[in-house]
Amino acid sequence: MGRIEMRPVLDNDQVAHAAAEAAVARLAADLQEGLDDADADTYDRSFAADVLWGSPYGATLTGFDTLIGVHRRLMEAGTAPPSEFQVVAVRAPAPGVAIAQIRRRARDGDGFSEMALYTLVERDGRWWLAAAQNTPIVEAPA
Repeated sequence: MGRIEMRPVLDNDQVAHAAAEAAVARLAADLQEGLDDADADTYDRSFAADVLWGSPYGATLTGFDTLIGVHRRLMEAGTAPPSEFQVVAVRAPAPGVAIAQIRRRARDGDGFSEMALYTLVERDGRWWLAAAQNTPIVEAPA
């Protein structure tokens, strides 16, 4: 039989959690505005210079300069359908760190939807997206 360990609760600072929730809400609003306006600059407004991005198709992209180019092309092509961004969960494991799940649900039931895990870090009073992983939302196999 395995040893029983006491596991820490990492999200136990109410002030840090409130700050993380506000930062995630701002990120979701930027994503929504950027998608609605087909404006990659707004969509990527909070991305750090060294952001790490996992696409829903398994590609890993690094750096703002790479991502803004990709997002500009995707926005120009109208790749993502009209969608709603929904904050699903937020954790603040340490002051100045936010981890969030944000769902992008296509308004058309047949459109491409995804769930993303975002990590934001606060620097000098500004919150920056450090990393993201996007996963398609599909029906589970039977």
